[in-house]
Amino acid sequence: MHITLNRPEARNAMSLAMVNELMDVFDWLENDAAGAEVRALVLRGADGHFCAGGDIKDMAGARQQAAEGDPEAFLRLNRRFGEMISTANRLPQVLITVLEGAVMGGGFGLACVSDVAIAAGDAKFGLPETGLGVIPAQIAPFVVQRIGLTRARRIALTGQRFDGHHALTLGVVHEVADSPTELDKKLAEVLGEIRRCAPNASRVTKQLVLDVGHMPMDELLDRAAADFAEAVASEEGQEGTLAFVQKRPPKWAADE
Repeated sequence: MHITLNRPEARNAMSLAMVNELMDVFDWLENDAAGAEVRALVLRGADGHFCAGGDIKDMAGARQQAAEGDPEAFLRLNRRFGEMISTANRLPQVLITVLEGAVMGGGFGLACVSDVAIAAGDAKFGLPETGLGVIPAQIAPFVVQRIGLTRARRIALTGQRFDGHHALTLGVVHEVADSPTELDKKLAEVLGEIRRCAPNASRVTKQLVLDVGHMPMDELLDRAAADFAEAVASEEGQEGTLAFVQKRPPKWAADE
């Protein structure tokens, strides 16, 4: 599935409406039977920018609500974005971000929860919040998870801007391309790799990886052993083993 952030007049800044629309898609992918047919989600921005961060108009609207006596207007706005990025992080599908132009604030956060991030070499990354007198409240924890505390501290506390090549050295992204053609080629290669992996095995593996550090190791390994036993006995496991022995692609990769 391909999803485009499509507010080019604002460099695809993340409005509350956009957040809610993404949540609708994510909820469908998580909970609807049809969502089980989707193996990868590609998130990209329109007209050469990924996402320039939060929408200033929504901030102004929340300020007006606060002035009218609603003390939780800013909290609700900010936390709704956090709910969206948390949902994106735990999607069972493989989440791919294609990062061009502005990758700021909330856009940076989405990059940090993607399973595979592919960046243009001249993309511009950064957390500009502290320079605006606010904080990257819902984003910073995911940045720390992505690149580690030391690097995250510098980026968040200095407002450092950097390009796609530096994002690769930091571990924010996995691939860098220096032309639109190369970017599309790398995306096609990643999608080809995903097609060669068994759909259910990928989903279970992603959940296993996400649970590291969030539950006791012995408990996690016990559950992983049970998942492994189930996978071996499953239709996927049997087909994968048979395909290996017969030196052919498994059924889920037959369209390669």
